[in-house]
Amino acid sequence: MILVDTSVWIAIFRDKTGRITRAFEDRIGNETYVLSRFNQLELLQGAKDQKEWDLLDEYLSTQFYLENSEDMWLKAARIYFDLRRKGVTVYSPIDCCIAQVALENGALLLHCDRDFEKIATVRPLFQEKFAF
Repeated sequence: MILVDTSVWIAIFRDKTGRITRAFEDRIGNETYVLSRFNQLELLQGAKDQKEWDLLDEYLSTQFYLENSEDMWLKAARIYFDLRRKGVTVYSPIDCCIAQVALENGALLLHCDRDFEKIATVRPLFQEKFAF
């Protein structure tokens, strides 16, 4: 199972040539891909207008999601805390939440975001930088 990060979705949605979309389809193959509710939040908050919001909302309503555990928030905060203690700052605390959802579900996290590589230094995050 592959949890696809917002950074990958943004690259796909901005892809005018189809090259990134083809690379994504090749990478996914027959594997199941999912999102987290944090990806849904990030994508919808980036909508440029109502029309884009409606299209995104409709598309996202058809996707499969990994849900949060009750203590996911605490564990995500601990990731952020542990990184800060090492002198490492991640750009977005939401990335800690996405990483924790992936960890709890044993999912590979496919991304285009350096934060996840940083998180993998303090947690056994199965992550892959999407190359396109």
